[in-house]
Amino acid sequence: MRLTSETAKREILVAPVLSRVAVLSQQILRIEYPLKVNNFLQGNLDYLLRSRHSLVVVEATRDDLTRGFTQLATEMIALSLLEDAPDRVYGAVTMGNVWVFGVLEVAARTVTQDIGSYTLPDNLSELVHILVGILEEI
Repeated sequence: MRLTSETAKREILVAPVLSRVAVLSQQILRIEYPLKVNNFLQGNLDYLLRSRHSLVVVEATRDDLTRGFTQLATEMIALSLLEDAPDRVYGAVTMGNVWVFGVLEVAARTVTQDIGSYTLPDNLSELVHILVGILEEI
């Protein structure tokens, strides 16, 4: 199956994976979550799951993972500026069938991008396991 539109990718690939992760981790999946740090830094996060750690997921526009990761880093930094922010914010950027992870270490002020990527459907089980693990990490 070849999915070409961003809406199809969201409905067939991204939303079902994140919905399953939310059920398994017993967390609330927030979609198009509004975030306002100040008048200059505000917008909507594509997906947000929060436990002890926060997990932000960004859909890469026009299948551009590089720009998508930049957007992800910006959103993770914005989320870290909130009062109740965790000391580590996790994130993933996805084109639907490809997922790349990143992490923001708030105290060190560093964003790190995972050098590997995960593809669907081949790495579905591993991807879900990683996402649930992030949310259940103590």
